[in-house]
Amino acid sequence: MKTRATPMSPDDRRLALVEATVPLLLEHGRTVTSGQIAEAAGVAEGTIFRVFDSKGDLVSAALDHAFDMAPFLDDLRRIDPDQPLRALVSDVVTLLQIRFRGIFELMTAVGMVGPPSARKHMHHHREEAAAIMVGLLAPHADELAVPVSEFVHITRLLTFSGSHPHLSDGRILTTDEIVSTVLDGLHSKDS
Repeated sequence: MKTRATPMSPDDRRLALVEATVPLLLEHGRTVTSGQIAEAAGVAEGTIFRVFDSKGDLVSAALDHAFDMAPFLDDLRRIDPDQPLRALVSDVVTLLQIRFRGIFELMTAVGMVGPPSARKHMHHHREEAAAIMVGLLAPHADELAVPVSEFVHITRLLTFSGSHPHLSDGRILTTDEIVSTVLDGLHSKDS
């Protein structure tokens, strides 16, 4: 006998369903069923359709949730700014890699070639992320060969391409490889 779902507000129920759907999209792609989602969320299948008009609407909401940059921005803000430069850059690159690889994996699983249309305003969030990174690294400006904003730009580009399975030819760069490249370059120690 099935138990009734814990009573929740419609907004809380929507969020619980969205959060249950994201890992299922990674596993099943768009072929995930409403039954699988209901089971993962611990609700009856009909509960989904009390807060979403269709499975497609739930999938869209789950993708928007996965692309939301607010948690990533919060993680950046939690980086200890009083670390040495190498540790600071390592923390930034680690968070970027987690973000990029998660997005790439989800996009591949659901057959996407770009962000959901509702996330077209992500440019503002990317600028905010860059500003946070610049703020973290600004105290180390005299240790860098380029302006801090340029360093952040290059680090983000290298991390993006080095974390993308296709752009990197399947040879994902490690955090240490990226940090070493942006801080030490690729020249021989003897030169």
